[in-house]
Amino acid sequence: MKVYIAGKIRSEIERKYLERIDSLCSSLGFKTFLPHRDVGLVKDMKDIKRIFEGDIIEGFKGCNLVVACLEGLHIGAGTAWELGYAYAKGIPAIGIKTDESVEEALEELSAIIIGSMKIVESFEELEKELKTFTNSQYV
Repeated sequence: MKVYIAGKIRSEIERKYLERIDSLCSSLGFKTFLPHRDVGLVKDMKDIKRIFEGDIIEGFKGCNLVVACLEGLHIGAGTAWELGYAYAKGIPAIGIKTDESVEEALEELSAIIIGSMKIVESFEELEKELKTFTNSQYV
């Protein structure tokens, strides 16, 4: 089973958080796609095609699940796009938001994001939710 890990990647802190998600997924036996590790970062406009093709065309190839970091005041345009793309393709998603409750973040996350996926509020809850996929039809 392949998990696409979505989230903001501009800062080292954001990338480390996604790497923590990647580590959890890998420890449970999932193959993972981590955009900044597997494709790299955008430096300027000439990288756009490489990033899009790598992240979306290759990254979603064979993808069975998306785990998205929802931390902060906004989730980021790329993350929102990836979640919408996954939803349109019928790929389930799990969001993780540990910095505040989902109820407190309603305005930042939007009803669309909240209504489209399971959102957990800790890494322990994420692990429990991921384990439901190890014995599912998606494996």
